[in-house]
Amino acid sequence: MKKTKERVMIKNILLVSITALLFVGCMDGQKEQKWTSWVYPDKQQTKRVIKNGIYDSFKECKSASLEKIKQLNVEKYADYRCGLNCTFKENLKTEVCQKMIR
Repeated sequence: MKKTKERVMIKNILLVSITALLFVGCMDGQKEQKWTSWVYPDKQQTKRVIKNGIYDSFKECKSASLEKIKQLNVEKYADYRCGLNCTFKENLKTEVCQKMIR
């Protein structure tokens, strides 16, 4: 009877430990978000783009993009995108983002 209680206790400890590890692992998997501002002074010419900085939030990225467009005085013609966690890909010779939103 004593061995059965010990086995149950060991199983419970293992179960709790594994659950805790999985939970912590999921939390660590959330990568820090960095948003890159891309400003297109002429939205018809998407090959001409200005990299306008990297920001901690989408809201900051959007605000900086709109400010740059205003600064360039191209509000009627310009557009922008904010890219999430962009990294330079050597084989493509360009930056690739997890997603791009306006």
